[in-house]
Amino acid sequence: MNRREFLKSATVLSSAAATGVTAPAVWSSASAQSARQETLLLVSESGPNNLDIHGVGTNRPGYEVAWNCYDRLMSYGSKTLPDGSASYDRDKLVPELAEEWSLSEGSVTFKLRKDAKFHDGTAVTAQDVKWSFDRAVTVGGFPTFQMKAGSLEKPEQFVAVDDHTFRVDFIRPDRLTMPDLAVIVPSIFNSKLVKSKATEADPWGLEYTKQNTAGGGAYKVSKWQSGTEVVFERNDAWTCGPMPALKRVVWRMVPSAGNRRALIERGDADISFDLPAKDFVELDKAGKVKVVSNPISNGIQYIGMNVNKPPFNKLEVRQAVAYAIPYQKIMDAVMFGLGKPLFGAGSNKVSDPVWPQPHGYATDIAKAKELMAKAGYPDGFETTLSFDLGSAAVNEPLCTLLQESLAQIGIKASLNKIPGANWRGELIKKELPLIANFFSGWLDYPEYFFFWCYHGQNALFNTMGYKNPEMDKLIDGARSAAATNDWAVYKDDVNGFIDIAFTDVPRVPLYQPYLSVAMQKQITGYQYWFHRQLDYRTLKKG
Repeated sequence: MNRREFLKSATVLSSAAATGVTAPAVWSSASAQSARQETLLLVSESGPNNLDIHGVGTNRPGYEVAWNCYDRLMSYGSKTLPDGSASYDRDKLVPELAEEWSLSEGSVTFKLRKDAKFHDGTAVTAQDVKWSFDRAVTVGGFPTFQMKAGSLEKPEQFVAVDDHTFRVDFIRPDRLTMPDLAVIVPSIFNSKLVKSKATEADPWGLEYTKQNTAGGGAYKVSKWQSGTEVVFERNDAWTCGPMPALKRVVWRMVPSAGNRRALIERGDADISFDLPAKDFVELDKAGKVKVVSNPISNGIQYIGMNVNKPPFNKLEVRQAVAYAIPYQKIMDAVMFGLGKPLFGAGSNKVSDPVWPQPHGYATDIAKAKELMAKAGYPDGFETTLSFDLGSAAVNEPLCTLLQESLAQIGIKASLNKIPGANWRGELIKKELPLIANFFSGWLDYPEYFFFWCYHGQNALFNTMGYKNPEMDKLIDGARSAAATNDWAVYKDDVNGFIDIAFTDVPRVPLYQPYLSVAMQKQITGYQYWFHRQLDYRTLKKG
């Protein structure tokens, strides 16, 4: 989409007849200018493939829909970082749908707001909360595993005491339980509405909520044209927080990074995501727009290898790849300094229980060739290197550099560019031999990251299909030790599982990236969130 097409499409009227939604043209008349002041126009490389956080294969842009259109019992507070930017506060839980809660050794009891309503005007009750939690732990896949990460595993744990009192019974001590209640997955659905759309084949109404929101959050989706735009309207009856300043949010998908940059530079868009790091650096230096960059908590960009299929089932091959990666070239030519290097530590043994941290591998082509010969592949082999086209601004140049470097040790890797809407579905299959990918843990704890990415329960984000009983024992041990404040054992277990990860190297960390956002200078209220998406509720214009 070029600038002219963007402005023409910004009338937001193309499907108004079908949806019953009207919106102002952008931006010619006086009334349109007034509406412009109340409307946020944002652009990104890709958009949601599903409006339901519980859906199969919902991608990261789908998280943004869920965060803004649904409420949770609790949310996280805010804090100011040393550079002056705002961030969520991992260690501070604040009320949302729940006005208050009381925590005991075996349970937590929430008192719900009595004036909360869903978008259709139906009152929110504890029965809706229970149904939503039951759904999350039952549908399987990502939402069920996310709940399990906080020891939220069985419908029997969730009790609607009365219409406005909800209780969660604990099945074990776990420091991740309370923070896990404030992430996106335990969103509260309008159970009556969704159940009315359910079928025998689809008892949880996933097909309906894939295309429609059924929440009571601060915004509601009034239009969704997959791959093109999402339009949000403010829910003026929202009572779970301060009323947002923005009445409307128009989110456009603009695949070309050059066009996204042009739109933000010329003032045609308010916020731009997913630009190449070089563009963010240059925009920041030029000073015409505001650029905010934050290290992504508990996150790494990595190269992953399928350990269950030849040739990457051989340790020496994986180690050879780790030595063949052009780390510094990637940092210089792809990231332009917007990332923390996670390589070249000099050793794969760690001393501090923190994550992420650098491993001991560095670019050494001679060492890589030696390992390839030891593995029985002196002449190399052919494979595919897959990446998410929805993040092509980073993935494509990164993978091109890696492709060139692997060729030096005989690995002929053809690039497999997978559309963003399909990427999560392909990861679930766990058949891709070699991938470039990014993962960040919503809960900023080492054991949470490793539970998702290395545990033998083989969750979605264990993209390598890696299983090691000793690794599982250490991850489980760290979780138990944290729950009982046994920090000596915790340190040993965390250091132990990081050491194994670096030795077995099913994935090779490259760097901890920054989340960068370019916005017009009159935009205020931006805050970094663990899910790496926008929270419209705090944003303001001028």
